Amino acid sequence: MLVGVMSDSHDNMHNVERSAELFNSEGVELVIHLGDVIAPFIVRRMAEWLKARAVIVYGNNDGEKRLLRAVAEKAGYAIHEPPITLEIAGRKLLLTHGFGSKENTLTIVEALAASGRFDAVLYGHTHQADNRSIGNTLILNPGETYGYLYGKPSVALLDLESVKARVVKL
Repeated sequence: MLVGVMSDSHDNMHNVERSAELFNSEGVELVIHLGDVIAPFIVRRMAEWLKARAVIVYGNNDGEKRLLRAVAEKAGYAIHEPPITLEIAGRKLLLTHGFGSKENTLTIVEALAASGRFDAVLYGHTHQADNRSIGNTLILNPGETYGYLYGKPSVALLDLESVKARVVKL
């Protein structure tokens, strides 16, 4: 199963549309958004553009949570407070946004991966791509869909059969 992973879209409608086009062309079956969607209109657009279903976790900048939840649920998407665990295609994934500072986020993500309890730990928040393993656990941050903080908009494609990912620049 191929999963599209995105994070930190921060209302950049153009890059969300580009992400949807990529995910659709790759045959992605599920899209995971790791937080900082920001406005409910982005979720509405995702529902129009994406062929796949989606799971979203809230980020630290998602302020209008009640309306985000209503729009997501209307689209048939799941939306959660992070961290959450999902079992998909026989794989156990931990999804989160971040934990305060970049240093705290990396420390906690690495500890979760080192626990060996998950096949993959997926996070956002830092706006920087991260695709590596600790033991048998993949650590994946797709980078920023937004693209303005570091000028490198990206998403990731995660193959759950091999538990390997590739970060794709938009």
